[in-house]
Amino acid sequence: MIPLRRSLIVKEHGRLPYPEGTACADVLIAGEKGGKLAQKVYYGVSLAFLYKVLMSVFGLWKSIPAYVFGRNSALPNATISGEITPELLGVGYIIGPRIAGIMVAGGVLSWFVLIPLITLLGSGLTSAFPPETTQLISQMSADDIWGRYIRYIGAGAVTFGGLFTLIKTLPTIVNAFSDSFKDLKESRSKSQTVTRMRTERDIPLVYVLVGSVALIVLMALIPKNLMPTNILSSIMIVIFGFFFVTVSSRIVGLIGSSSNPISGMTIATLMATSLIFVGIGWTGDVYQPIALVVGSIVCIASANAGATSQDLKTGYILGATPVKQQLGLIIGVLASTVAIGFTLTLLNNSIGIGVPTADHPHPLGAPQAILMSTVIKGLLSHNLPWGLVLTGMGISAVMELCGISSLAFAVGAYLPLSSTTPIFAGGVVKWLVDRKNKAKEAESDIGPGALFSSGLIAGGAITGIIIAILIGIKTGTGADGKSITLADMLNTGFGDGMGAWGDLIALGFFALLAAILYKFATGKREEGTLR
Repeated sequence: MIPLRRSLIVKEHGRLPYPEGTACADVLIAGEKGGKLAQKVYYGVSLAFLYKVLMSVFGLWKSIPAYVFGRNSALPNATISGEITPELLGVGYIIGPRIAGIMVAGGVLSWFVLIPLITLLGSGLTSAFPPETTQLISQMSADDIWGRYIRYIGAGAVTFGGLFTLIKTLPTIVNAFSDSFKDLKESRSKSQTVTRMRTERDIPLVYVLVGSVALIVLMALIPKNLMPTNILSSIMIVIFGFFFVTVSSRIVGLIGSSSNPISGMTIATLMATSLIFVGIGWTGDVYQPIALVVGSIVCIASANAGATSQDLKTGYILGATPVKQQLGLIIGVLASTVAIGFTLTLLNNSIGIGVPTADHPHPLGAPQAILMSTVIKGLLSHNLPWGLVLTGMGISAVMELCGISSLAFAVGAYLPLSSTTPIFAGGVVKWLVDRKNKAKEAESDIGPGALFSSGLIAGGAITGIIIAILIGIKTGTGADGKSITLADMLNTGFGDGMGAWGDLIALGFFALLAAILYKFATGKREEGTLR
């Protein structure tokens, strides 16, 4: 992003608004009288913390109310559920009703159409249906069918949606590359004695190049004994990284960070890397982590590019010194790397991530991680169920032909319905707020509802880390030999022990949370405050 700053942030100032970066500049310019804007966020954080502690720590109501249709019903194995957390409600409010509606529509297709259809058609089979090799469809639950079949359909849908999104941005990509190289040539042709203005000083390009080469060498040396693979993967990281950093920055400049298709870019990188490996003949299990490293580094670079662009845009509007911003961003990346490493290790050891195990039967879903694993293993081992994958691609193609965002629909089809229904609820709240305020000016990115929703997201995430710590603290061993954690001791089990009434009570509390969000977003404003 350092050599791209002048091309994308400065020269494209009138064409690329970078909405979050501009909104942050507006907040700083306005001066935040009395800290009222931050106050709205803190309200959301506090309420999310209280709600999630009562629900997930003390277990006063269910965290995932659900209803599964019987195998003999008209919709066998159809499932409706909701992970009624404050953070997902806040996400739905921020992304809005259209995207939230498209996402939940994908979930409805998977859980109310495809799973019942597979259950009906497979009920009479006397042998396992590929890619499953042992279990009959008649013996499968809804979750089993999702894991054996729907997951691959969703993977195909997300892959097509991501690739199609990239294809639509090709003119933007070409223009960004052209401007970047042109700017580099101009900077080299100018005399080195010319003194740049404070607001035009970036980290010198020579430092950027030397640092990049040092990172390439480091990636080529780690891990050991795979030198040819590491060299090729390092080169691919540079090529894909620069390509998708440019794409990411341009996209967030137009539509904002929340709509940046990071998953699509990562899947495209993984597929390209895996296909190159297959062409060379590197198809053993040892090459799977190398392909994952390429995809993960490009994924992180693309995500950082979006956030970095917004920050640099804020600085450009306010007249900040770019070199100091860039040094601050480097420090921030290093600090977050350490924090995220410890956090993920804690979550994996206490709750589990991705695949259910005996110790962690209900891990964090990590749908993108499982999707990436599916793509890499399937391509490198030549056993990807292409029939299911192509079916998913066909579904995304139909969505595009209907003028609907295929990527949002595909993500909804891939995720568990429990993840998209609370997001849809947040979108409905945003729709109701917009209807009430339709005669007024549309709510901005720093409106009361958006700020309160941001607080819900932050509060829910922070509480999730606290819960992981409680789960990681062992207090003894039960009669069945399993460890008892501090979280087990605090959980009353009240919500889970109420049966169907527990589902209704949980939905009632979630509806109350949504009502508070609506009230907060539609409250009277005076000088930027909510009264």
